[in-house]
Amino acid sequence: MAGELPFEKPLVEMRQKINELKQFGADKGIDFSDEIARLEERYAQLEEEVYSNITAAQKMHLARHHQRPTSLDLIQLIFSDFIELHGDRLFGDDLAVIGGLAKLNGTPVTVIGQQRGKDTKDNIARFFGSAHPEGFRKALRLMHQADKFKRPIITFIDTKGAYPGNTAEERGQSEAIARNLREMAALGVPVICVVIGEGGSGGALAMAVGNRVLMLEHAIYSAISPNGAASILWKDASKADQAAEAMKITAKDLLEFEVIEEIVPEPKGGAHRDYEATAAAIKDSLVRHLGELSGLGSDALKEDRYQKFRKIGKFAYEQSSHVGVID
Repeated sequence: MAGELPFEKPLVEMRQKINELKQFGADKGIDFSDEIARLEERYAQLEEEVYSNITAAQKMHLARHHQRPTSLDLIQLIFSDFIELHGDRLFGDDLAVIGGLAKLNGTPVTVIGQQRGKDTKDNIARFFGSAHPEGFRKALRLMHQADKFKRPIITFIDTKGAYPGNTAEERGQSEAIARNLREMAALGVPVICVVIGEGGSGGALAMAVGNRVLMLEHAIYSAISPNGAASILWKDASKADQAAEAMKITAKDLLEFEVIEEIVPEPKGGAHRDYEATAAAIKDSLVRHLGELSGLGSDALKEDRYQKFRKIGKFAYEQSSHVGVID
């Protein structure tokens, strides 16, 4: 297994034993087929046990896996005729955000994604997927273009958060994020957002105000990264696993809270095990949701998007001696 995580160690060890037995049998000319069959059966059982009980902390590590498919990987597998467009027409071209024109089963769409690097050099160039203001403004420029020409918008979310450095603050990071939130709410075309890895803080939300928000099975989505939460709560970022368990950041949690509309299944072991199967599952969901939204007019799409976010959350209130819950 390539790129295995610590919780997958029992599977790795058993697979090694099976391979060693196969090799020994081949070298010595001994038939171990019965023993190998029993080990394979036990391996399948263990695999089911491991992957059916993945904790929030383990999902966090899967979402951050260095081999997990990026936005560009998925765009190339899901869409045809992709033409990347560059720049925000104000400052520059932020490589942490990619986007352009494409076709989804023949339907013209605008697709935008947050892009991590594939290696150290690429990660540095793309700021590890953490956008500067020009990245958010590029995304918004493409969204306005899509709105003008009545093209549906699809976004892929995969970031730890917006870039936190001085250069971003000097160029108006908070304004760029706030403007995206406002402008996305008012788009008159269908907007479908997919959290494919880590959806962190305002950097994620700035591209996630959609009619439908979907999540890959092992993706995470949170108001702050578990590392950041641990730094605030315990003054110790190394307690990120503990924070992840408490924060309700998994797709299952967020579906229950009605923050997202659907969980897109991943191949056993995570999206990095099979890019094609992951892309096919996302494509099926996109086509289905786009079909549901395509019959709505501009005003109905805006109202649908408003109601989606308006209904999120519950809070308790106290008045005199009466305590109630408001949805």
